[in-house]
Amino acid sequence: MKTFFDKQDEHAALAAELAGQGVEFAMAAWVDVRGRPKSKVVPINHLPDMLAGSERYTPRGIGGLGQMNPAEDECVGLPDPDTLRILSWDPRIAYFNADLVLGASREPFENCPRSALKSVLAKAADMGFAMNLGVETEFYLYRTSALPDLVPRFESSVIEPTPAYDARSVIDSLEFFSDLTKHMEAAGYGLYSFDQEGGEGQYELDFGYAEVLTMCDRLTHLRLMLTALAQKVDATVTFMPRPQTHSWGSGAHMNMSLVSTTTGENAFVEADGTWTKTALSFAAGVLRHAKALTALTCPTVNSYKRLSPKLTDGSVSWAPVWARYGTNNRSCMLRLPGNRPCIENRAVDMMSNMYLASAFTLAAGLEGIELGLDPGDAVTDDASDWDRFGAHEDRLPRNLLEAIDAFANDPLVHATFPSGFVRDYIAMKNEEWENYHTVVTAWEVDRYLLDV
Repeated sequence: MKTFFDKQDEHAALAAELAGQGVEFAMAAWVDVRGRPKSKVVPINHLPDMLAGSERYTPRGIGGLGQMNPAEDECVGLPDPDTLRILSWDPRIAYFNADLVLGASREPFENCPRSALKSVLAKAADMGFAMNLGVETEFYLYRTSALPDLVPRFESSVIEPTPAYDARSVIDSLEFFSDLTKHMEAAGYGLYSFDQEGGEGQYELDFGYAEVLTMCDRLTHLRLMLTALAQKVDATVTFMPRPQTHSWGSGAHMNMSLVSTTTGENAFVEADGTWTKTALSFAAGVLRHAKALTALTCPTVNSYKRLSPKLTDGSVSWAPVWARYGTNNRSCMLRLPGNRPCIENRAVDMMSNMYLASAFTLAAGLEGIELGLDPGDAVTDDASDWDRFGAHEDRLPRNLLEAIDAFANDPLVHATFPSGFVRDYIAMKNEEWENYHTVVTAWEVDRYLLDV
């Protein structure tokens, strides 16, 4: 067993090695509730101190979650040494993902998303499972110098009926994507495709799946990468689910699977390729808590402008609104695709904190497995038209308020997350909803001003 002094020697050697490679600084990024990385920066010779927990924070309130308490114990950003990366676009910086722990006890801080996921992963391990995750990352690129006007940084060659998959349009954007490809490869993402999506200036990245904690760490790193590379070409990246009324929505479909920690095999498929009871029960658990889960996977007011079955022109949006599952059916919340052994949740966008979204998804799926739940029959028809049938108990929340109410009233939420986090998250999102409703929009003026 290595002692504190052994680790000090190792950390000093690491600092010297990195300095020899030209690294000047180190940062250990924790994430706030919005999923944004936060960190102090230390000179590389102070790396051993940072790894020992020297950097302290007062995160409550700064991360948009909870009221700051001046008498509260400070938190420590404790780096995970296994996550070390030298930022390829700025090799002066050594980057770590970090957990927030209380300074005195080193217990996890109740509002630390990474710690919340690790807690549920421990339960999964006790049940003999590990979780893998792949995320289909969609975003828009707008010309920074044109803001606040939303002008695509790279205009699409084809607009009507949609620029999706248009070869000329994606070639026109290679100034950005050729650079991005190099940096994603350097970071070990396993990028295997990118494309022009259905909105002008909208793109999707598809890269290899990974163990869920690793994937969430990658997405945190990816936010920094996309922002930095976009700045080089006068572009601004946005994950906003629907940045314009007539635009296609941007999602972040979660592709999930469980792996047996005993055999290393995928627990969702049989040897003949059929879905296992474990997979169906996992899906049933997620569907059972779908309304509460949506408060984490679709966490903004704007998320519900995307989560609609139709676009403004009446065409299908491909965004699900029903908590049902289908085999290869893209109109359902959960899709059991025919080309890969995972369960896809389509009711997710990149405004979510993927640590929190993954933690509750896994908790719900594990409950489904423990209880042997059955998801019922798969949906085979187009659920996009189901609104014609009126109210239905399987309808996902129509707005943030409905989602937060479901989150507040779900017992599994309170069993999964610390009580302080649940309290603070509900308060934060209720405030967001209330603030939204104090703003008079152009739509209201157009609709009501002359209604006399």
